[in-house]
Amino acid sequence: MKSIKIAQTNVEIIECFPVMAELRPHFKAENDFLIQVRRQMENHNFQLVYLKENGVKAVGGICMGEWLGGGKYLEIEDLVAAENERSKGYGGELFGWVVNYAKHENCDQIKLVSHVKRFAAHKFYLTKGMIIEAHYFSMSV
Repeated sequence: MKSIKIAQTNVEIIECFPVMAELRPHFKAENDFLIQVRRQMENHNFQLVYLKENGVKAVGGICMGEWLGGGKYLEIEDLVAAENERSKGYGGELFGWVVNYAKHENCDQIKLVSHVKRFAAHKFYLTKGMIIEAHYFSMSV
C-alpha cells in the first residue's frame, strides 16, 4: 500500500537514508544522517517527508519560513526518487503532496534551490509549474 508521511521516528528517518544518500552522498552512515536530520528538525523546523510503497521510493526535505518581501513559504531543500524508481511518478506524487501541504499550511509560495548542473531536475520542476525567478548567491565562510 502506498503512503506519504512525515518521518517522526528514528526508524522512519533511517528508512529514508538510502534514497536521500543518492542525492546527498556525503552521508556515508545512517547514524550521521539521523543526527543531522534530528538537529535540523529541532533547530530549523525541518521535516523529512517520504513516499513508501514496498519500501521508500522518494524522499523530500522541507521547512517553512517567512520573508518580509514574499510572505510565508515552504522550501523544498531536497527531493529525490530512488534511482531505480525514477520516471515512475513517485517524485511527482511526492511533489504534489508537498504542494498540497504548503496550501494547507497557508503558504504563499514554494521555493527551492537546485544546483545549476541538475538539468533533469530543472526540467522536472518546470513541468510542475515552477518558474525561475531569482539568482541564488552563496559564499563559503
